[in-house]
Amino acid sequence: MSKKVLIMCTGNSCRSIIAEALINSKLDGIVAKSCGSNPSGKVNENAIKVLKSNNYWSDAYYSKDLNDVVDTNFDLVVTVCSNAKSSCPIFPKEIKTIHVEFKDPDGKEYSEFIKTFNEIKERLLPIVKNELLG
Repeated sequence: MSKKVLIMCTGNSCRSIIAEALINSKLDGIVAKSCGSNPSGKVNENAIKVLKSNNYWSDAYYSKDLNDVVDTNFDLVVTVCSNAKSSCPIFPKEIKTIHVEFKDPDGKEYSEFIKTFNEIKERLLPIVKNELLG
C-alpha cells in the first residue's frame, strides 16, 4: 500500500506542483498530492516548462484548494513556504506535519525555476522518503 503525502504552499502554482510531480515520478511507494492555502487556480507556465523538459509533467496536475484533497488519508503533510506553514489546517485525524522551505520562483526568470526544481529534488525527496519509508 502506498504512503500518501500532501505538499502545501500558498498559490499551488510552482513549488508544490514541482514537488508533487517529482515525488510521484521518483519515489516508489509514495503518492503525492499538492494544494495551496490560497491557490492561484493555475499552474505557472515556467513550472510546467521545467517539468516537461525533465519528463515529469502530467496534465493531471492542477492548482488545488485544500477542499479538493482534505478527504485523502495522508501519512505526511509538508509545507514548503512560511505562509502555508502558518495557515496549515487541522486535519480530521492527526497527521505528521513538517516544514521544508523553498524560495518562490514565481515572477522570476526561468533559471530560478530550474534552481527550485533541483533544490526540491535534492533536499525534499530524501526527507519525504525517510519520513515515510524509513
